[in-house]
Amino acid sequence: MTPWIRRHPRLFVAVTLVVSILMWAGAGASAWMLRDVVTGLPDNAAIRHVGTMAQATLLLDVHGKPAFTIFSEQRIEVPLSQMSRHLVQGIVAVEDQRFYDHSGVDVVRILGAALNNVREQRAAQGGSTLTQQLARQSFLTTDKTFRRKVKEVIVAARLEREFTKSQILELYLNKVYFGDGLYGVEAASLGYFGKHAAELGLAESALLAGLVKSPSAYAPTVSQERARTRRNVVLGQMRDSGVIDAGAYRAAADSPVVLHDALRREEKFGLYFKEEVRKQLVERFGWERVYEGGLKVYTTIDPETQKAAESEVARALAEIDKRRQSGRKKPDADQEPLQAALVAMDPQTGDVRAMVGGRDFSHSSFNRATQARRQPGSAFKPFVYAAALEAGYAPGSVLVNLNDPVMTIEGEWVPDDDHGTADSMTMRAALRTSSNRAAVRMLQDVGIPETVRYAKLLGVGSVPSVPSLALGSGEVTLMSMTAAYGAFANSGMLPVPAMIRRVEARDGTVLFESKPAPQRVIKDSTAFLMTTMMADVINSGTASTARREGFALPAAGKTGTTNEYHDAWFVGYTPKLVAGVWVGFDQPRTIMGRGYAAELAVPMWARFMKAATHRDRPEWFSPPKTVTTVNICRLSGGIAVDGCRDAVYENEKGEIVRGSLEYTEYFATGTEPVEVCPIHGPGAHPTLVSDGSTMPGAIRTLPAPVVVDGKAAPPTADQKSPEKKPEEKKRGFWGKIFGK
Repeated sequence: MTPWIRRHPRLFVAVTLVVSILMWAGAGASAWMLRDVVTGLPDNAAIRHVGTMAQATLLLDVHGKPAFTIFSEQRIEVPLSQMSRHLVQGIVAVEDQRFYDHSGVDVVRILGAALNNVREQRAAQGGSTLTQQLARQSFLTTDKTFRRKVKEVIVAARLEREFTKSQILELYLNKVYFGDGLYGVEAASLGYFGKHAAELGLAESALLAGLVKSPSAYAPTVSQERARTRRNVVLGQMRDSGVIDAGAYRAAADSPVVLHDALRREEKFGLYFKEEVRKQLVERFGWERVYEGGLKVYTTIDPETQKAAESEVARALAEIDKRRQSGRKKPDADQEPLQAALVAMDPQTGDVRAMVGGRDFSHSSFNRATQARRQPGSAFKPFVYAAALEAGYAPGSVLVNLNDPVMTIEGEWVPDDDHGTADSMTMRAALRTSSNRAAVRMLQDVGIPETVRYAKLLGVGSVPSVPSLALGSGEVTLMSMTAAYGAFANSGMLPVPAMIRRVEARDGTVLFESKPAPQRVIKDSTAFLMTTMMADVINSGTASTARREGFALPAAGKTGTTNEYHDAWFVGYTPKLVAGVWVGFDQPRTIMGRGYAAELAVPMWARFMKAATHRDRPEWFSPPKTVTTVNICRLSGGIAVDGCRDAVYENEKGEIVRGSLEYTEYFATGTEPVEVCPIHGPGAHPTLVSDGSTMPGAIRTLPAPVVVDGKAAPPTADQKSPEKKPEEKKRGFWGKIFGK
């Protein structure tokens, strides 16, 4: 024991105690810091999967070309071999010139950066290598602390042991942020220059390499001048490191910055379609996989058809707005805008080729094609007549007693009708002219429950079980209406609307594949007969506006206008395409006075179809084997005789004329008439004609057929139309001739 310790034993004990405490405290702090550094570091599995990064999901169109992307980070991963060598050289030159010489940490660069920072008296230069940056981007925070820096060094060393230099470069260039929402070199190349990363020139590569330091400041979409200055700094580094010569440097440094976004420009159309696909994907695969999983989604959209749809919706709305405002002192600036929607699909597969859900997606993402439920008006009538055909009626069946009131819970009701007052007409004429009274009478004859059943089969339920059902008092979506009409175009098979054909994982594994499975809902004969009837609607009925708009292909369809002109519909089809359109306000109110679908919806549909089918041949549907033809009388629906071919009758103008009333009508086999015309046949007398006609085929002569075991039986004597007493009828055309 030394003399000092002997003289001051208590002090020695105290000093020893303090030193011990400090040593233990230092050891504890070191252990705590080491534990803190080690805690949160990635394990070996995480290091091996550092290449797993959020990638954009790519949506392809019907031709297999990119149409849309869905992402949390706009990234498209590509191998190093598909990156420009200028880009790789520029990144190394400006970010880590000793990249190929160090093992994750560049001690020389760190010391040089430290000395420079001391001289500048600020953090003017960093010392992180590309590997350290990859470690930080993949696993760590951006906190500028000593603890995070130690973690970064440890992870970088582990990355260098796990991967080659080329692999590290590939991982880095696919992960790094280049500004303007673009991650990785491929997305940045497409987003800034409209070309793939492999196609980048020297100047373009240098500009991208310069963005890594501060993407928000140097992005060319923020400031082209700053981006150009930073680009030239990178070019200077590349020249000084010997990867380019002075001539290449001068040429690149003097070149202008030319931007072209080829990644996001296509998203200026089809946004309602994209949003519907996005929702379906998220529902099936979850948000994370859709936004970050790099899925490849093959959709059904046809860009040309979609653009035509959007163009014609915009044009139609502009025209209607102009008509609505004409004559008004001030516009409806304070009211909601008029909306429109359009859906077009392949009737065989249900593949949706185009969809417009409203006036402007940026103002309202509510999809009026799939989400809005509106009354279809007369566009519902084909389902009533389809149910009648299924029950044994035929297009030539004569509907009688049209002016008789219908009993409802609220009392007697005769539907308002803008299409004449004839007391009888054939089913074909009724649909062509969209007679409300005939549709309600047909509903009564077929039965409301049966009609409701067929409406549900066709996918347009739920509908109310009331007489006004025939006039479209239920609520439906445009998508369901369009698919239902697709059944008429698809031989009675109801197509299932589809917008996604196939979904593949990043490695090409098929995760989902659409398998169209149309269901039979009506007979092929019914579908064909309905098509011939709705062809009359376009050729000479309420939708003849389509022909005046220049749409010339054979087609079929039906208009729909609701009470007080709140909604205007038209759904129609060719053998290859079925399309439906709707016009109205989100909060139902009158579009305009006398705003019939013929004037508001049909022109939009016709112009769209003209554009969408301009390459199609004028094909038409062939009668199925279950359909036959019979020459019948237009007035009676009976088998035509000589008298029908040389008859006196009242035409649609109310004129008494002479000519042939014979025409060829289609019938489902077993429903064709078996008796000759009772008006012009043997023993017929003019008094058999019991009512004046406002149109050919609108005469009270023959009741609807009696259905036995699903087939129409010939009418019996007591079912034939009786004569009315003279005082009960208006003067008919024979009365006009003979003055009686």
